[in-house]
Amino acid sequence: MKWLAVSEESRRDLGGHTRFAGVCIQERALISLSFGGAIGLMFLMLGCALPIYNKYWPLFVLFFYILSPIPYCIARRLVDDTDAMSNACKELAIFLTTGIVVSAFGLPIVFARAHLIEWGACALVLTGNTVIFATILGFFLVFGSNDDFSWQQW
Repeated sequence: MKWLAVSEESRRDLGGHTRFAGVCIQERALISLSFGGAIGLMFLMLGCALPIYNKYWPLFVLFFYILSPIPYCIARRLVDDTDAMSNACKELAIFLTTGIVVSAFGLPIVFARAHLIEWGACALVLTGNTVIFATILGFFLVFGSNDDFSWQQW
């Protein structure tokens, strides 16, 4: 178990970021989130491009992937988080985001019931939706709570 041992030289604190074996924790999270996004998009593409399905209607859920973080980002910019009580603007943003996410899960089911796509393709798209929305949630949990976070880093 020599490979599990981590020396003190490989752990260090640089500029407020905890480093572990030379890789920043936020960099690890970003790599993990990228991997999750790629897996989710792979499921979506499999639901569209497999020869037994060969219908590209499920690609409309890409609009929901793009639209889902927008209300929360706008509300976070407009709302001051100094008060501990709930804010109507933030709750409206969460409500709109929930509507977008539910629509992204409902659209493939509607397509399958209308016989535009097969049920197997619907299952692949729903699996991709779960992975993508978990990745979006993970991004906001990891990178959204820091006060020193700036969108200019990206």
